[in-house]
Amino acid sequence: MLHRKLYQFCCEGREVCVFLRDQQRWIDRAQIIDIEGDLVTIRYESDEDDEICAWEELVRLDSIGSVSQKIASVPKGGFEPLIAEDCPDAEKIRKSHPESNSD
Repeated sequence: MLHRKLYQFCCEGREVCVFLRDQQRWIDRAQIIDIEGDLVTIRYESDEDDEICAWEELVRLDSIGSVSQKIASVPKGGFEPLIAEDCPDAEKIRKSHPESNSD
């Protein structure tokens, strides 16, 4: 199952986070570049001493403990979400007015 999912991420070029069991560490914002047999090639970048370093690692499939991907992100803070002009009325977000809800 993991092999198939990694292959899917490789084909789609998605950014993933990979947990390496044997090293007990996460590789954030990685890309699965290639899968050959039980070897997986992972490419990622890291900040070290004010430099951005690009890495490519070959890891064994059985050393990968977990793979996750970010589905979506929403910035924190008070902001107004953008609404498409052609959005149907039933799907538009209505502005709530707290002062109008009082009895």
